[in-house]
Amino acid sequence: MTVRPEFWLYLLVMAGVTYLIRMIPLVLVRHKIENRFVLSFLYYVPYAVLSAMVVPAIFFAASSVIAAAVGFAVAVVLAYFRRSLVTVAACSSVAVFLCEWILSLL
Repeated sequence: MTVRPEFWLYLLVMAGVTYLIRMIPLVLVRHKIENRFVLSFLYYVPYAVLSAMVVPAIFFAASSVIAAAVGFAVAVVLAYFRRSLVTVAACSSVAVFLCEWILSLL
């Protein structure tokens, strides 16, 4: 298997973009951020990005949207009651499995 020459160009561009995204804030912001709005915004960004990545994946991972919604509901309820991540993942997976099994019988 040979590697096409464009591969290295693409790799260098991606590495450069990744480096610039991480370096620019360090260069532009040299003092401590004290604005409460900016601090609260930066505090919630990881949660918003994680939600934007995970929620669509939940509904496309199962073969049925109904089963995915049941698993999502189980996960939200268990997370609300502060169960561990392993418990939430296991219980929501079991809920999706059982719901898909019940739907296959219908």
